Amino acid sequence: MRRKPIELAAVATAAVPGLTPTAVSSAPDDPADFDSALLLDSEGKRWRVRSPRHAEASARLETEFMVLRAFAPAIRAELPFLMPTVAGTVRQGPLSTFVYSHLGGSTRSVEDLSEGSAALAREIGAAMAAIHDLPHSLVSNADLPSYTPNEFRQRRLNELDQAATTGKIPPLLLRRWEHALEDVSLWRFNPCVVHGDLHEDNLLVDGERVTAVTGWTDLRIGDPADDMAWLVASNDQDFVDAVLQHYTSSRRDAPDAHLLRRAALSAEFALAQYLVKGLSAGNQEMIDEAESMLTALAEDVAEHGGQPISVEPLPQPVVPPAPDQPTDPESIPVPAVSKVTLLAPDSVSGLPAVPSSSAMPAVQVTPIPLDDVSGNDGGAGSAADEPGDDVPAVPVDAEGVVADDATADTADGPGGSSDAAADAADAPGESSEAAADGTDSAEEPSEVVQAPQATVVAADDTSTQSISVVAATPPEDTSTTALPVVEAKPR
Repeated sequence: MRRKPIELAAVATAAVPGLTPTAVSSAPDDPADFDSALLLDSEGKRWRVRSPRHAEASARLETEFMVLRAFAPAIRAELPFLMPTVAGTVRQGPLSTFVYSHLGGSTRSVEDLSEGSAALAREIGAAMAAIHDLPHSLVSNADLPSYTPNEFRQRRLNELDQAATTGKIPPLLLRRWEHALEDVSLWRFNPCVVHGDLHEDNLLVDGERVTAVTGWTDLRIGDPADDMAWLVASNDQDFVDAVLQHYTSSRRDAPDAHLLRRAALSAEFALAQYLVKGLSAGNQEMIDEAESMLTALAEDVAEHGGQPISVEPLPQPVVPPAPDQPTDPESIPVPAVSKVTLLAPDSVSGLPAVPSSSAMPAVQVTPIPLDDVSGNDGGAGSAADEPGDDVPAVPVDAEGVVADDATADTADGPGGSSDAAADAADAPGESSEAAADGTDSAEEPSEVVQAPQATVVAADDTSTQSISVVAATPPEDTSTTALPVVEAKPR
């Protein structure tokens, strides 16, 4: 539950003996973590009270207390600004409230700072350079975190994975951030002491001077770009350039070339961190605000491209072209080795020649003229137009021999001839012998094996059983030219 400024004033009297507040007002701070107030006592002195809202925020205040104690007077004297001093603390259950001595100056918005004079931009740049030039021993002696460039990048990747699991980050931003984090050339920098929570609310300004820097809860050794994130987020390039110019001239170590790129990434990624914090705290107001800002950022990046954060450009997804759909059936290619053409003309089967794509050896079917088969001078038209004159076909077994019962049926059938049946019974023997002699067939592929003559099948019989293959090539020869030309006998 949020504490009112009057309640914080009561807590301050317990933390600092003899403190008698006469006036109180709220103070700007991180509303998700702290309740803050400014006090005026009976002697005209001013105090600042910070009360944590949860255990993590309380741990941060205790860390800041250790940091401020590590700043010896000699170090403070070299800084171009003042630092807070802890006047007292009081513990209430698991939370600790801290009271600080008042520092001169006031906070200003980013817009006010960017509209300030060149002298103010120089002051901000010099203050940031002084922080980044602090000795590393200040952090290591206080047992505070220290990260190498690769460790810091990996830590940020882990945070990105955690944010992605929420399902509330726009995919465009996830791809953009992941690409920047995997760009190793972007993460070549010299680690330095970093404030870790630097923004406009932690800068106290009096006129054209930066009088104090507060909020030392996240001091560490890491990426100096983190302290630049709030600056890049101002979207005032002239202000950014002015601060960066004085920052570069004041630093002992020259900043790397990709400082502002990582600062832009840090500014964008702060929205994802804010969302994760809201989800962890169960604060729906924070969640809604974070989602709204993430959506607005994704739309801005999609429309304008956003600020450059990667050295290598983000690869665009490639959309494969739609496959061509030929409308002409003849334009669809069919492998030549699988084509089988049945050359049965209309005069015999009543059907046109149909190309088949089934995988079988190429077989050429040679029709037998009706005059030779039935002795009917009427031609094919007579057989097709007069169903009463149709004669059933003579079946042939696998060895090419006409069945006896089929011969008898043919002789007795309407319009049949016993002499034609006898001739059909004698002829298959010769074809069978030719088919059995596979060697001779392979050596003389052009030899035509005569099929037995048979009667004509009705024109409406289109079953494939009406065709019998008499001869075939040897198994080892798969070429289509080695196949004999075989005549088909309709049933």
